[in-house]
Amino acid sequence: MTTIETKSGSGSTRVRGIGLAALRGLGLALVLLPGSVLCFTLSLVSIALIPIGIGIVTTPWVLTGVRAFADWRRVLAAQWCGVTIPSAYRPVPKDANPWTRTFALLRDPATWRDLRWLPVDMTAGFVTALLPAVLILYPLEGFALAAGLWRTMTGGPYVEYGPYWYGFVPVSDQTSALGAGALGAALLFVAHRYAVSAFQLHFRLTRAVLSPSQDELAERVRVLTETRRDAVDTSAAELRRIERDLHDGAQARLVAMGMDLGTVEMLLDKDPEKAKQLLAQARKSSADALTELRDLVRGIHPPVLAERGLGDAVRALALRLPVGTEVDVDLPGRADAPVESAAYFAVSEVLTNAVKHAGADRIWIDVHHIREPDGMLRITVTDNGKGGAVIGAGSGLSGVERRLGTFDGVLAVSSPAGGPTMVTMEIPCELS
Repeated sequence: MTTIETKSGSGSTRVRGIGLAALRGLGLALVLLPGSVLCFTLSLVSIALIPIGIGIVTTPWVLTGVRAFADWRRVLAAQWCGVTIPSAYRPVPKDANPWTRTFALLRDPATWRDLRWLPVDMTAGFVTALLPAVLILYPLEGFALAAGLWRTMTGGPYVEYGPYWYGFVPVSDQTSALGAGALGAALLFVAHRYAVSAFQLHFRLTRAVLSPSQDELAERVRVLTETRRDAVDTSAAELRRIERDLHDGAQARLVAMGMDLGTVEMLLDKDPEKAKQLLAQARKSSADALTELRDLVRGIHPPVLAERGLGDAVRALALRLPVGTEVDVDLPGRADAPVESAAYFAVSEVLTNAVKHAGADRIWIDVHHIREPDGMLRITVTDNGKGGAVIGAGSGLSGVERRLGTFDGVLAVSSPAGGPTMVTMEIPCELS
């Protein structure tokens, strides 16, 4: 992390840090004022236009821009002054319809925190950003007056207005100009000590307004606790399913095969023909047990997922479907194994719903990764079925939502009556 001042080192390093603070503050002030005014104005106008429908389309774009502007300031705060400003935006599916995106953004407390921050940024934020440059440049005016500029400032058209005031010093002759130079030296000493702190004050002010409140943090902890409990419950249910499948499937077949082999051993001399039949039956039982074990292993963690990644695993799922399926994968790397597993089984559940309940005869799957701004794995499953899919208690989609929620993922469903149905899944992650 880069800061604007190095605590250890020579005086020249500190001077460079002060000059850098002044330049950065001046540049930031010149950018933030029009940026904050534009973001605030567009936000107010767009939200006001929601009742007549125009704002439904424009508000998601405007508020996304406000978030990008706020995130840019978070990056500058961390890089320039080491001030960490947490971001607590709720994820919003990019492919949801404008109505859903608009009201998802408006229900997010972080959106209103951004809108409260913009007026502060264009007023107090502008002053605190500009302050380091003022602390550096204003003493130079005092030195210029002492060097003879006072004659220009107090002569000609300025005579009728009386002496030229520099701070609290009235400059009308060389003696008072030297006093202005002395005041400039004092101010330069103050700037030397406090210019960097004044610049840091700007980002501390930004952090005070943009940081989430304790109530929001408590809500975040509650959501994390709930998703962790859901993950534990899901894992426990998965273990019970595996135990049941082993007991009722492969284990029962292996027990029966052992009994058949025992009978074969007794009949081998007495009734060779019957023994051959039982051997054939045992061989079939062993093949069936092996198939069930392979299916069970595939249900726990498919080998193709572990060996070749999410893209090929989804393609393998598509090949086993009884309907025509197109798969488009754009993944330049691999996500963490738990994320890949959650995404794989979420896709599997959505495909199962499409085949069993939607009556679709065509499915399209799109898997890709978005690098900016924070990294997002996005999967879209679209079918041409009858539609009407909803996220509700008892539906397979609610299980998918819980599975994604463990990783701060979100699920969006667009499924009008008559179709088509589009299910969008997003999981924040980076690819290796």
